[in-house]
Amino acid sequence: MSFPELARPVIRAVGVDKEYRLGSVTVRALDGVSLEVDAGEMVCIMGKSGSGKSTLLRQLSLIDRPTAGQIEVVGNDVSGLSERRRAELRLSRLGYVFQEYALIPELTAEENVYLPAMMLGAARDECRRRAAQLLDDVGLGDRLRHRPKELSGGQQQRVAIARALVNTPEILFADEPTANLDSISGRIVMETLSRLNRERGVTVIFVSHDPDDSRYAARIVQLRDGRLAAETEASG
Repeated sequence: MSFPELARPVIRAVGVDKEYRLGSVTVRALDGVSLEVDAGEMVCIMGKSGSGKSTLLRQLSLIDRPTAGQIEVVGNDVSGLSERRRAELRLSRLGYVFQEYALIPELTAEENVYLPAMMLGAARDECRRRAAQLLDDVGLGDRLRHRPKELSGGQQQRVAIARALVNTPEILFADEPTANLDSISGRIVMETLSRLNRERGVTVIFVSHDPDDSRYAARIVQLRDGRLAAETEASG
């Protein structure tokens, strides 16, 4: 007799603080935030401008280090890890989608997607195969040779999603993925993230200020003034 695997946290944050120095002034961007995210969840972090939502995403995704508190990512206590080890985790087990797409303008869509795989030492033919499959998965199988300037904003963001998935990450982080898009392109991007979450089982943690985006999440985390204000499950 088999039993379903219990959900396991892939992110655990305990008492996370983040302070910045602005001249002689100390600004506390995060104040004692604790949060868990289970494998396969799709979680939206929301809040007003200045609430700390993007700052929290940067701590969870190992782009930045907290001032205090503990963070575990895919079973690793990352609080004391070296920058080299953090970079290895980011490249091999985490994926990133940024508000500004962050594509290399001189490279084609295919090349932008497979670059992280090449950085891990994958063979060029395997990299190209993965890139072609992922671009097809996000509806851009006919845009492999196009450069970013030949793509719309929504298409560029879908290239960025494919790139984020090329190393088969356990967690995909997205910071305001629809902020620079029109409503139709934004909907396509969010539907793409939601489908990949369902079909591939990748955990998705994204930041948004748009209620239309939040409806794609299974859980919504609200921040206010750097503190966790509320957590709500999706109503369906």
